[in-house]
Amino acid sequence: MSNTNEVEFTLKVMINKHKTKVLFAEIDSNFADVLLSFLTLPLGTIIKVLKKHYGEDQETRVNIGSITTLYNGLANLDIDHFETEAAKEMLLDPISAFDAECRKLKLDISDTNPTKYYPCQDWFCRFFRWSNISMHSDNTGRCSRCGKMMTKEVRADQKSREDGDSGVFTINTVSFLISDDLMMVPNVAVPTVKTLRNLGITNIDGAELMNVTFGFIEVMDLLKGSLLSRTPLTDIILDKREGNSTKPNFQPEILLSHEKEKEANFSSKNLLLKLIGQRSTNKLLFAQGDEAFIDFLFRLLTIPLGGVERLLGGNTCLRSIDNLYRSVTNLIDGKYLATPDIKTAWLTYSDFGNQPVAIYAQGDRNYVNFVKGPKMCMVSDDLTVTPSSMSSSLSILSELNIKVSDVETVEMQIGLHEGLSILKASLTSASALTDALKINHMIKKQPKQEH
Repeated sequence: MSNTNEVEFTLKVMINKHKTKVLFAEIDSNFADVLLSFLTLPLGTIIKVLKKHYGEDQETRVNIGSITTLYNGLANLDIDHFETEAAKEMLLDPISAFDAECRKLKLDISDTNPTKYYPCQDWFCRFFRWSNISMHSDNTGRCSRCGKMMTKEVRADQKSREDGDSGVFTINTVSFLISDDLMMVPNVAVPTVKTLRNLGITNIDGAELMNVTFGFIEVMDLLKGSLLSRTPLTDIILDKREGNSTKPNFQPEILLSHEKEKEANFSSKNLLLKLIGQRSTNKLLFAQGDEAFIDFLFRLLTIPLGGVERLLGGNTCLRSIDNLYRSVTNLIDGKYLATPDIKTAWLTYSDFGNQPVAIYAQGDRNYVNFVKGPKMCMVSDDLTVTPSSMSSSLSILSELNIKVSDVETVEMQIGLHEGLSILKASLTSASALTDALKINHMIKKQPKQEH
């Protein structure tokens, strides 16, 4: 991470005449690079840096939908639930495809050490594309397939995105304008009305200009705000946090990108999930899944935010992040980016597309699990994963004072559509399973028995 105490950015901010809202801000290419780097961060990395910065105190901690509880559950699981120690480490601290670029930023918030690459020295393992390379900051990693130490470093070819006169993601000769909800456009000679329209601004009467300094703390607040608020700049600059009214809400419809729609086979159901609910209330108590489903859940943490946007067609319900993504896809021409291939790399990179459930190609010998099997785990509505056993299930029923006769079990197959729905719900909902899978419609209410 950069020397965070010394880095500062100056934003020229336009606020409305009532001083209650930020209309837009002018930023330089260095700050634009930092802002765009949010899209390169895996979900697990985002949770990691937010936890480190804001802590675990009840008043300051940050919860992002069900992703935070998924991450915490992973962290609390014993190492014997994973194929190797390195497997758990890779899930808790996932590597970004743009790791090298982020280290060049004026302010890097990813909190990662330089990545080095270590191939497994076992010749057999070299034939398996998912296990022959370990990405770590040192040589203490183990092969995720055979468990052997991987100590011989190899250098990665990064010719496609070399250093040059440009910035990291954008050229350093142009500034940008960003709206309160993070729509970004180049600050170039185009009609003012068109620029304001692109930023969603309709009225600038009586607006005032002010200079604002952003350092590490404000950038972290911006990362948090981009995930929790529709007005992150106003929240930070004018301290006008409006509470729950601006927080994103889960919207159940799934919008796949056109490419994924063509590839999707919605009749393919590869993972089995057992839903345990209460008949009388029609509510989910918990779910049970095997190692394949748990592996799928944990791998959500490795998807970069931009990859999530691509998978969900730019409709994650995180309005500020959606706007930032749409700015890259629709409003920022390639000539304003540092290299010709950077936009393509942003918009095509996604670990999710290479993993099971159409998603997962079960039985593919090149695929390596992180979670050790055979194993059943309990999954709460907020995606907290815990070991499953008869005693733990009965303990939950006892704590909730629920009779066994009032329990309904429903089996559900999870395919691409359901997997993407869980991903989307996890970003904004603390009841991701219920919202994503519409469980309340599946657990049928039963008439009360006469005594």
